[in-house]
This record gives sequence, C-alpha cells and structure tokens, in this order.
Amino acid sequence: MKESILLTCALIFFSIKPSSAQKYIPADLIPKGYVLFEEYSGDLNNDDRKDYVLIIKNTKEEKIVKNRFGDVIDRNRRGVIIILTKDNEYEKVVENKDCFSSENEDGGVYMPPELWINIEDNKLKIHYGHGRYGYWEYIFKNLDSEFKLIGYESSESNGPKVLYQTKIDFLKKEKTLSENTTKDPAVEEEIFEVISYDIKIDDLLRLTEIENFEDLDMTKY
Repeated sequence: MKESILLTCALIFFSIKPSSAQKYIPADLIPKGYVLFEEYSGDLNNDDRKDYVLIIKNTKEEKIVKNRFGDVIDRNRRGVIIILTKDNEYEKVVENKDCFSSENEDGGVYMPPELWINIEDNKLKIHYGHGRYGYWEYIFKNLDSEFKLIGYESSESNGPKVLYQTKIDFLKKEKTLSENTTKDPAVEEEIFEVISYDIKIDDLLRLTEIENFEDLDMTKY
C-alpha cells in the first residue's frame, strides 16, 4: 500500500513539472557582470507573441565616480538584448552589451538625452529625447533574422517650435529634410520648406554592429 502511494505521488509530480522549454525567463539571459536596467515587451516579428527588449547595464566598480558637482554616480554603459518568443521558448537574437552611454553622462549646460524604447508595428524604435531641444530616433526591423536599421528621424526645436526635421528611409533609400521658414519664436505659424533626395547605401546597418550610438553620423547620407 505504501509503495502504491509513493508511485502515485511520483506520477503526479512528473505530470505537473514544467517543461524544460519554459524554465527560463528573459532576465535569465542577461550576461554575467550586467544587471537589468529596463524591460520592454511587444511583438517584434509579427507572430502575435510577446517578445522582450532588455536594456542592461554594466557593473564595473571603476565606473562609480564623482561628477563635477561631487555627487557619486554610476557611469557604467548600457546595452540591449532582444529576445523572441518561439513555441514557448526564449531565443536571444541580439546582444549588444555596451552600445548606449550611461544615463548619468554629463549633459553640459543641459541634461543628457533620455533614452527609451518603443515597439510599434513590429518595429523597434530607439528614441533619444532632449527636452525642449528635440529628439532623434533609430528604427529597426527584424529582417533575415537580423535587426537592421530601416529608418531614422530627428527633430530640432527651440522650445515648442520645431526648426528642422530629418527623415531617412533606408529601405527606399530616400532622405527628407524639412526647414521651418518661420523660426521667429514670436510667430506661431510653422511653414516648412521640404526637400527630398536619394541616398546611396549598400547594406543595412545591423544593431549588433553598432559599438556606440553616439558615434552614428546620419549627416553622411
């Protein structure tokens, strides 16, 4: 009787034990020496499953420093991991560990730009907001099992008034520049002069190839 009860318990245990395909969670895929800074989720490959974008941060002790005001801050760089969900398994498809600067960089006379992530229409948008001065944004899409840069947008402002806008479509190989001809802040009306031209590009830039987003030069296109 005792042996029968033990056998029944063992069968119940193995029947409810989670499968090995579900034993990981996205945070388990963070490399050693890094911590999770932010987590985003959304569908990145148009399969109606929740995928994950993890912003990770290095933990080097020598990067804990004092800034020019005497405050102790963390100047460790940040990176990105993209994890796709496939048949209840997590697959790490992108790991770029140090492509973003620290959130505590010296912004000079103004605060450093703020980094955040948007997932829209199966695209990954890496957005830098610079308050009243505008923003710039890099748009990536999963193509041929690689996240490639397909678009770029930027806006230069003076307070609420937009002065210049730039849009680059790397798939169409086209760049559009818009200049506000009424730059006077006292004039509320905005009238844009728009020019578009073709750009030359051989290969789309991969997210894994970017060593430092601060070094990307979109003016060369």
